[in-house]
Amino acid sequence: MPYLPRRPSLKSLREAAEGCHGCPLYRNATQTVFGQGRRDARIMLVGEQPGDSEDRQGAPFVGPAGRILNEGLETAGIDRDDAYVTNVVKHFKWIAVHRRRMHKKPNAREVAACLPWLDKEIEVVKPRIVVCLGATAAQALLGPKIRVTRDRGVLIPSRLAPEGGAIATVHPSSILRQQTSEDRQREMEHFIDDLRVVAKLLDQN
Repeated sequence: MPYLPRRPSLKSLREAAEGCHGCPLYRNATQTVFGQGRRDARIMLVGEQPGDSEDRQGAPFVGPAGRILNEGLETAGIDRDDAYVTNVVKHFKWIAVHRRRMHKKPNAREVAACLPWLDKEIEVVKPRIVVCLGATAAQALLGPKIRVTRDRGVLIPSRLAPEGGAIATVHPSSILRQQTSEDRQREMEHFIDDLRVVAKLLDQN
């Protein structure tokens, strides 16, 4: 909270977040990866945390998971420019495995430390629909009882987006982790079905 600007805007929030030391994750990250998108975006897509590519480039969803996300949005009929994309946690948490930086799930304290940034992003953008990508985002924003496998693709009334609501679905990286091409194709189709629910809701508003 002490790092938040007094007059929040996307620009002031992004600049302030660059100096955030609210949890230890900044020490091993290349940089803060803040959200990107238009101030008037109707959709906010929220993932867990930046990956290796995102940490190096300083932008969310620019790696392999980002390609899956963009493909899903396009197939579902959602304009990528109509979405503000961000993460619950703004720094990459990783462990070294054979000289590679491998994703490590942020713990509850790290998520809690970063939530004020996300709260302010939502406050500024005022999205009609918040899409939680994966369990970490869904439980951080919609409560610990949310189960993505059970609740995915269902509109949930939420204070985060009073005009529309929130929807949970899988994180695009989970599609990449499937063992076979058939499994990846099946999970991609389910993911697109969830995004089509979002597209339909936007058409109704």
